Amino acid sequence: MENNNNNNRLQTDESKFLKGPLSRFAELFFTFRVMFSFIKAFRKMHFIGPCVTVFGSARFSESNPYYVQAEAVGAALANLGFTVMTGGGPGIMEAANKGAYRAGGYSVGCNIILPFEQKPNPYLHKWIDIRYFFVRKFLLMKYSYAYVVMPGGIGTLDELFESLTLIQTKMIKNFPVVIFGSEYHRELCQHIRIMAENESISPEDMKLLFVTDSVEEMSEHIRTHAIERFKLVRKQQKPKWWFGESLRKVNL
Repeated sequence: MENNNNNNRLQTDESKFLKGPLSRFAELFFTFRVMFSFIKAFRKMHFIGPCVTVFGSARFSESNPYYVQAEAVGAALANLGFTVMTGGGPGIMEAANKGAYRAGGYSVGCNIILPFEQKPNPYLHKWIDIRYFFVRKFLLMKYSYAYVVMPGGIGTLDELFESLTLIQTKMIKNFPVVIFGSEYHRELCQHIRIMAENESISPEDMKLLFVTDSVEEMSEHIRTHAIERFKLVRKQQKPKWWFGESLRKVNL
């Protein structure tokens, strides 16, 4: 009961901040809490090594075909040498972490503190509990050289378009974005094509997406557009990848 009360307080804290202007003291105090969340996260995640972030629904069970596919995705990314990062919760997130964990790779999670639905899954070598959605989303982007979008809901789409916006506006490098599951995402991809046809996005933006149903194609795409493009060199100890020139040169 006490834990639920704490979670509800955290939700009230963020939602209250979003309702409009507060007292100057309240907004200053909130800013310090956010700053502390960032500092805590940076200290904990600094040495996790180059990651690939896997996005997807928290609601799929182990019997769901997408869960099984996400396990294979996690294992393949681990075999490439990447740390597999997810939102740290159940469903697709758990499956990707499980795949990496059981393949002998490194598995991390950025877990959002909610009064329902999410607690860290058991396949994480390291995780951090985060109070605020925008801090969590920043961290899921910051440490990764590729993003794999599995079937999911509104939150997954938010993460997909956040990554595309950052790449499109050159806030981050042109990291590969893989949409996994062509049938599930068929109408989404069709709508993106409609945007290009109506010039609300550039036709060049279509090249930011790679749609596939194949773990092998995903692996090869990430090998070409992340490992080779950014000259990542494999090491024996974790973190498994280093830059040819220096550690972690690309940041948000």
